[in-house]
Amino acid sequence: MSLRPATETDLPSIVSLFTDSVHQLAARSYTPEQRAAWAPEAPDMEQWRSRLAKVETLIAESDDTMAGFISFTSNGHIEFLFTAPAFSRRGVASLLYEAAVERLLGKGVRTLTTDASLEARPFFESRGFSVVEAQTVERDGVQLQRFAMARCLSQNE
Repeated sequence: MSLRPATETDLPSIVSLFTDSVHQLAARSYTPEQRAAWAPEAPDMEQWRSRLAKVETLIAESDDTMAGFISFTSNGHIEFLFTAPAFSRRGVASLLYEAAVERLLGKGVRTLTTDASLEARPFFESRGFSVVEAQTVERDGVQLQRFAMARCLSQNE
């Protein structure tokens, strides 16, 4: 498994991985209607381009296949952390998370935040995050539950 920074040409693959991940891996926690609102089958590529322009994104690859990606802001907010369904539960998210933490610590960040889905919450809790607030967000008239979470980093990470 190798890591590299995302480039503009990765946009279609990132969006496709995100969509596949939401529709397959989040199926036990969210209804088909919720998943369709969260990850429409016809995504707004300009909206994605705009969102990704504001974050640093790392990609995990295995034999030239995108296995996952993480996007985070310079102040420590993890915007996206998604794994391709074929690579689920194989350490991809952990590898990406650890690489992001290393970069953020290097920038002096001491607090991480994220808005975790029902599926992602256990992953982040296992890495020391705590729920700050349960949230209900609306996407295209459909309500989805998620959790604002935070974690303080130590110098020894």
